[in-house]
Amino acid sequence: MRKLLHRKVSHGEIDVNFQGIFRIFVEPVEIFADIYLGDSKEKLKLLADNSVDLIVTSPPYADQRKNTYGGIHPHNYVDWFLPISAQLLRVLKPSGTFILNIKEKVVNGERSTYVMELILAMRKQGWLWTEEFIWHKKNSYPGKWPNRFRDSWERLLQFNKDKKFNMYQEEVMVPMGDWAKSRLKKLSDTDKIRDNSKVGSGFGKNISNWLDRDMAYPTNVLHLATECNNKNHSAAFPEELPEWFIKLFTKEEDVVLDPFMGSGTTLKVASRMRRNSIGIDNVPEYYNLVRNQLEPIELYLLEPEEKYETAQSYRRIGIRRE
Repeated sequence: MRKLLHRKVSHGEIDVNFQGIFRIFVEPVEIFADIYLGDSKEKLKLLADNSVDLIVTSPPYADQRKNTYGGIHPHNYVDWFLPISAQLLRVLKPSGTFILNIKEKVVNGERSTYVMELILAMRKQGWLWTEEFIWHKKNSYPGKWPNRFRDSWERLLQFNKDKKFNMYQEEVMVPMGDWAKSRLKKLSDTDKIRDNSKVGSGFGKNISNWLDRDMAYPTNVLHLATECNNKNHSAAFPEELPEWFIKLFTKEEDVVLDPFMGSGTTLKVASRMRRNSIGIDNVPEYYNLVRNQLEPIELYLLEPEEKYETAQSYRRIGIRRE
């Protein structure tokens, strides 16, 4: 089953959302959200080669979500995932990026190695393991174990097909912070030239390059709280997580795919950010949940309130089933 949601508007048209706030569409745009019910390995075969700009997903972790996805034993995880990643490699554009949210579990008092084995297997499959981001869970649940501390982070593995891929770093820049006010207030002679590392690493820096800058590039650690609201899903990640990667790796009207969409967080955020989206899940309850969530979404650009006049309310959403 497939459901295709289209939203199209013309320049200058005014629409009214469900709270009665008038909004104006300033340019023609058509955004789709395409959702599939079924096994990702099979449904991905319906997508065209090199058609996706960004994949953001969190597949079932080994031996977890047994009530909804059946659970995959750590020893079988690589063999289970490789046919799926082969399809993802096919549908991803050479300029695209794949972000995989995954974390090893503890088995008999030690960490499983299935994630590392999966990385090595995917490299043999043709993927480039480009980067690893860390999701620091700011509100992770406290606990006590005899031989370890609480889990407060998860992996966000970045894979690419090509060494040259789309990346819009300026979209995720962060404020310089208070440290710059004191550190850059008085610069020494050394700060004004490239100062090579004293330990012979080959790295160097010129502190004066940061004068008069308000923003800086972020690190590869994302400090985000876990999702605390009831999303009708056992492992929904926060909207800020896919939003950050959508900003970093896509532009408006690009295509974002989540082959394990669950409660549809990635698709919801992509639609709000005017990206096309594709989602797949084999649980009918999640499919219906995402379908109902996406139908009311309208894409718009807010304009100053004084520009608006009373207009008749209408919705521009067409639904096609196959």
